[in-house]
Amino acid sequence: MIFMLCGTSDARELALRLKETGSSLCCSVVTDSAAKSLQEHGLTVRTGRLTADEMAQLLQEGGYRAVVDASHPFAEEAHRNAMVAARQLGLPYIRFERASLLYGDNPQLTVVSGYEEAALEAKRRKGSVMLTTGSKTLHIFARHLIQDPDIRLVARMLPRRDNMEKCEELGVEQKNIIAMQGPFTKEMNEALYRQFKTTVMVSKESGTTGAVDEKVETALAMGIEVILISRPEIEFGTVFTDFGGVLAEVEKLQL
Repeated sequence: MIFMLCGTSDARELALRLKETGSSLCCSVVTDSAAKSLQEHGLTVRTGRLTADEMAQLLQEGGYRAVVDASHPFAEEAHRNAMVAARQLGLPYIRFERASLLYGDNPQLTVVSGYEEAALEAKRRKGSVMLTTGSKTLHIFARHLIQDPDIRLVARMLPRRDNMEKCEELGVEQKNIIAMQGPFTKEMNEALYRQFKTTVMVSKESGTTGAVDEKVETALAMGIEVILISRPEIEFGTVFTDFGGVLAEVEKLQL
């Protein structure tokens, strides 16, 4: 039995591939929306965040024999909790992560190591700043940008009630909220940039399944400055960036 951290489209595809090989697995996600997407494909799912101790207890009680971590590249807390829980029980920890994207030496693109640095870079540039980094770290950008008269802070995030409540709490006006579910096409990104007269776009280097990151590529093509937050530096050990590596590892462990 495999305990698998999911939540992205490529994680779902990997889960289906594992199921096709005969592996028994339970997919763990944070939101009901993510759970529904997996359940529609016949996968067993549990929902909700877990601390390291809670995960270790669940793994032990469920008789799991390995942990496959295919969660989002920026799900830092989930990564660490999974590694700790697996280590406590002496279980194999297998990390799948979508490959990083390379954008070349583009003067419009600035790579930073964290959210605080990204917020300060955006503050220095002024203009219409579009955030595509989600709601979890919105407070960091709001603290630096929301009161600056030379900056329009536009937040693009999932259309969830808690996200809208957070925007209201932080002072992000309704006219500056884009509440939409991706993925977005090049044409949609271009339309949004034009609508909000975007001069700076802030994104995370999350990688993309099968293509370049549309929102970054489109912004650069339109002459918009891009601030790209690099992935957290975590010592995973071996990281697989293709399904084949994970499948081979699972087969080797006879799971």
